[in-house]
Amino acid sequence: MAKQTKIWDIIKSAGYAPIENRNIIVSYAPANISDSIAKFLGCSNEFFVLQICADELVLVPFSKMTRGLKKEVALAIPFETIESIQVSTSALNYIITIKTEHDELRLSTQQKELSDFRLKGLLANEDLGKNWHKINLDETLNALKEIKKD
Repeated sequence: MAKQTKIWDIIKSAGYAPIENRNIIVSYAPANISDSIAKFLGCSNEFFVLQICADELVLVPFSKMTRGLKKEVALAIPFETIESIQVSTSALNYIITIKTEHDELRLSTQQKELSDFRLKGLLANEDLGKNWHKINLDETLNALKEIKKD
């Protein structure tokens, strides 16, 4: 589906400097079980590539219709505005909580062990057997935890 080189090209053309192999597929994390059920029943799951760049985190959306990458950056969060990033386990996913000076963003990403069998993992297949989400997950989560406001 989405090749990493295509992701990097989209991000570079938007004026950012992506760090290679520091990207994973995420969606917004539900606030509670009711929110989770509502998202499921409404089929409202939006997926994004979360890319670590030189000076910011960037989200690139997937199209809901085609599941192809949109050629745009949906959100950029400069490192200088990030207070903290926490990663916690929640069932079959990790929850990434990004706290900024004024807001909090909760994202969900699939654990790598089942990534080949779930939709987010399928979006990250480049070639047969090469799932960049699964390959990048551990290093990307570790790098996220190290990002702090200067």
